[in-house]
Amino acid sequence: MPPIIISIIGPESTGKSTLAKDLAQHYGEPWVPEYAREYIDKLDRPYNYDDLSQIAKGQLLLQEKLAKKSKNLLFWDTDLQVIKVWSLHKYNKLHPWIEEKCQTQLPHFYILTNIDLPWEPDPQREHPDPKMRLFFFNRYLQIIQESKVPYTIARGNRKQRLEVCLQAIESYIHKKRNPGFKKKSGNP
Repeated sequence: MPPIIISIIGPESTGKSTLAKDLAQHYGEPWVPEYAREYIDKLDRPYNYDDLSQIAKGQLLLQEKLAKKSKNLLFWDTDLQVIKVWSLHKYNKLHPWIEEKCQTQLPHFYILTNIDLPWEPDPQREHPDPKMRLFFFNRYLQIIQESKVPYTIARGNRKQRLEVCLQAIESYIHKKRNPGFKKKSGNP
């Protein structure tokens, strides 16, 4: 049986990788790191539009590889929606096959990381301005809502984010296993 896929997306410097690692560790399941980091680290030049296609292919291959190691859950530290948003924002265009994959490679559950963590400088990060962080947060929220994929928003410090996400994941798993289950009002 294929794993339940949980994708963690959000603006830069919002704790996606940390949260993906924490969730994977809690459940004893694999997490898929952001391939773009590895790819860009190896470049001897700034990345360009065509690199985004290579990054997307590498991300999909990594997701496929780690799905085979998963028992029940697989955590994605980003997905192609992030590449789509980045490409459209930075280059005003998108490779058509990435758009197609964005429609067909949806996770089962999204976690959107809020911008309430302080910005941490990193050579690969480009938008420290709070207005840009809010712009990207709102764009990802819109994409998630349009996808109709269930989601939660991770807020607060590391511990708070983990607790909120664990509750949301457990609730999602319970509903998936018991689709007709309705909690009686008044019961805890």
